[in-house]
Amino acid sequence: MDLPHLYRQMLRARAYELAVEDLWNHGFISGEMHLGTGEEAVAAGVVTQLGDGDGLALTHRCSPALVVRGVPLAPMLRELLGAEDGLCGGRGGHMHLFSKEHLAATSGIVGASLPTAAGFALANSRLRPGAIAVAFTGAGAMNQGMALETLNLAVAWRLPLVIICIDNGWAITTTSDSVTGGSLVERAQGFGMRAETVNGRDVRAVYKAAAKQIERARCGKGPSFLLATCPRLDGHFLGDPLIRMANKPIAEGKKVFGSVLSSVVSRGGGGLADRAGGVTQMMSVMAKARRSGTRERRGDPILAVYKTMNKHEAERDRIDAEVAAEIEAAVAEALADVGEGSDG
Repeated sequence: MDLPHLYRQMLRARAYELAVEDLWNHGFISGEMHLGTGEEAVAAGVVTQLGDGDGLALTHRCSPALVVRGVPLAPMLRELLGAEDGLCGGRGGHMHLFSKEHLAATSGIVGASLPTAAGFALANSRLRPGAIAVAFTGAGAMNQGMALETLNLAVAWRLPLVIICIDNGWAITTTSDSVTGGSLVERAQGFGMRAETVNGRDVRAVYKAAAKQIERARCGKGPSFLLATCPRLDGHFLGDPLIRMANKPIAEGKKVFGSVLSSVVSRGGGGLADRAGGVTQMMSVMAKARRSGTRERRGDPILAVYKTMNKHEAERDRIDAEVAAEIEAAVAEALADVGEGSDG
């Protein structure tokens, strides 16, 4: 395990997404933007162990894994700008990125990464013995029918498949534990699959856990399931109103509380107690989001590795500078023929 290399890949993923955030804030990128900030340790710990011929199927938060996989940065940025020379001709956006060269496919359809990866795994089992497939998915997606069907077939067909399930505690604006029954690890085990949990903030722990499952798949011992707990640092999407409300309750509250209170006391609809209960529930979710956000920032996975490398400060500073230069060059290339953003 090469910690400086893992740190470099985590930093590349974070720096790329911060660049995307800046482009989005300046109006160069339109529509919703779902970042994977907080998932860098999972992406680096898993994807650095993949080789040529290994398939990779991802969710709408695909950037960290694609960056680590080695997909060229400028074409990815050009894709987000809607350019014809983007990675997918400007038609995929940030949720539907594909790279045939890297056998990487992403989808905004919840749960779709599992059957996609199963297809990669099936092909590899027939055409490229020793090659595997990895699916990244979210905890909420494990409640989708196609996800459960994939678990079943993966075991029945003994596919060389590793499923990385990321649990950040949220399903959009709903807490995960309120919509998922039982344990996801036990659910996977119920299909006869090897399954375990890992701290997704700790890149070394992820690397070790994934290494066992990847080797197992390569040796023809079937699929496995790794549940990685990690933070969601920027909400469901950039500009997430739940995060804005949690961070600036007074300023943001002025925009919505008038309407909310008016609906509570208006005639018609549910009973007053029910409506008041709904407001209480909304406030509870906001408070949880605020506590969660504060705690997650303190547990930033990149900060943890940064501190660990204090004994190698010179090497760390060199990596920081090289990554910054790489991202700056990619952004400059992507914007070479683009005018001012919509905010001028």
